[in-house]
Amino acid sequence: MGQPKRKQSKQRSRKRRGANQFELPEFVKDTDGTLFMSHRVNPANGTYRGKQVISVKV
Repeated sequence: MGQPKRKQSKQRSRKRRGANQFELPEFVKDTDGTLFMSHRVNPANGTYRGKQVISVKV
């Protein structure tokens, strides 16, 4: 098996590992068209899976 010619720097390793952490959260669209994170209560209207779970003041 081939061997590396030079030692890989700590900075190079950390850059590679750090690049995987920057991911945007995924949003889903509700029936009224508002975007919110999945598996959470919609903060715009207070519904979860089609049922009203909290009252939201508009």
